[in-house]
Amino acid sequence: MDADLQGDYDEGELEKLIQIALLCTQSSPLDRPKMSEVVRMLEGQGLEEKWDEWGKKEDMIQKNYNPFNLYIAYDSTSNIAPDELSGPR
Repeated sequence: MDADLQGDYDEGELEKLIQIALLCTQSSPLDRPKMSEVVRMLEGQGLEEKWDEWGKKEDMIQKNYNPFNLYIAYDSTSNIAPDELSGPR
């Protein structure tokens, strides 16, 4: 946290911001929330559902993890229209 805040911040709000940031940094652009969803989450709508959905997906990945099946997937946004990535405005 910023030291200038001198501990004056809401820990619950900080946790929500971290969750949103983690959702926005998923490796696949298609798994990241659209900006319209991010705005709604910042306004307090839909974060819990999106976070639970992400957690279930991560659990499934961990259960099916096999170090012998590792590969590097090239996932690019170059073939995705900008409005599809950002969602409706």
